Amino acid sequence: MRYSGWRVFTEGLRGQRGWQPVWRDPEPKGGYEVVIIGGGGHGLATAYYLAREHGIRNVAVLEKGYLGGGNVGRNTTIVRANYFLPGNSEFYSHSLKLWEGLEGELNYNVMHSQRGLINLFHSDGQRDAFARRGNAMINQGDDAILLDREGVREKLPYLDFDQGRFPIYGGLYHPRGGTARHDAVAWGYARGADALGVDLIQNCEVTGIEVKDGRVTGVETTRGRIGAGKVGIVVAGRSSQVAAMAGMRLPIESHVLQAFVTEGLKPVIDHVVSFGMGHFYISQSDKGGLVFGGDLDFYASYAARGNLPMVEHVMEAGMTLMPMIGKARVLRSWGGIMDMTPDGSPIIDRTGIDGLFLNCGWCYGGFKAVPGSGNVFAHLMAKGAPHPVAARYRLDRFRDGVGLMDEEGTGAQHNLH
Repeated sequence: MRYSGWRVFTEGLRGQRGWQPVWRDPEPKGGYEVVIIGGGGHGLATAYYLAREHGIRNVAVLEKGYLGGGNVGRNTTIVRANYFLPGNSEFYSHSLKLWEGLEGELNYNVMHSQRGLINLFHSDGQRDAFARRGNAMINQGDDAILLDREGVREKLPYLDFDQGRFPIYGGLYHPRGGTARHDAVAWGYARGADALGVDLIQNCEVTGIEVKDGRVTGVETTRGRIGAGKVGIVVAGRSSQVAAMAGMRLPIESHVLQAFVTEGLKPVIDHVVSFGMGHFYISQSDKGGLVFGGDLDFYASYAARGNLPMVEHVMEAGMTLMPMIGKARVLRSWGGIMDMTPDGSPIIDRTGIDGLFLNCGWCYGGFKAVPGSGNVFAHLMAKGAPHPVAARYRLDRFRDGVGLMDEEGTGAQHNLH
């Protein structure tokens, strides 16, 4: 089934009775060439690119709940390519280019809106740091514009420019940054992978990873054993638990990141805005809700909910930046389980077990990385060698210290990235 404006119109005339399920609900087979553990954005994208770009279609995606029920549906939907360090810069640039062609490729509306992202700065030192970042972005081939105070005021007149503690000096404007609809991204990749013959198996929890003579041979699940030539672990905050089934201990911690949405309001925030002196970021959804978030809860947890002190911290940051937000009523909040690495950058690599591959440690960058992550992980699983834009995401960098990428400059502490 192809989607179009005409199809939406005609279905409206006949009571919406012609729509069909967008993916199958198959029973698991006894074995597959590739098994992907994790039916979130990264896992579904991996399966799609394995089938589309590498012709590997005997693939199963195993999800313990429903497709897209994890972190891909628990974030603030921001898409950007404003990273600074080599290794991250080229990867997120690659991912953004995939975002820009995604709707046409999938024939699915993921509501990708390149409304622009503005990172504010509040001191001379921050201005210098963002000028360096902007130059690095331009050298990578992406877009960056350094705005002075009045340039920011022209775009964001509703901010508190003169509050004494954190006056606004300017901002780094990334015009191609923006947002996308998180659920639709998962659904679009699921539909695309299914159409190429991939089996998407829901309510199928992996309970064990079978290894013989140093090679992975399959997985044990709540729906029986499934043989596999290759297995990819793509389970975000549960990476440590799943890797432990194969006897691996990963250099990551799982933390909770909360997000919030208000009641629907008339259009007021045209961009994605990030506060430079408090970890606060905000945009407005197509339904009118203000979507915003802040820091991690700073303690390791597998609970998909946060604590009230961090709620207070995020609200304080919002009120400091834009006092008008105090008039909006918060409808709901949620928590995502973030797998945090010591250097704040992800891991996409082979493991010491033949045929077992790992994709984890996305910290704050998981949603915006979905197309790029799936694309390069599929390349790694198909060819056995890393994609050039992900060559620095090695697992062994945490063993020897060579190639660590401390993007935020906060040192080797998981909870600070």
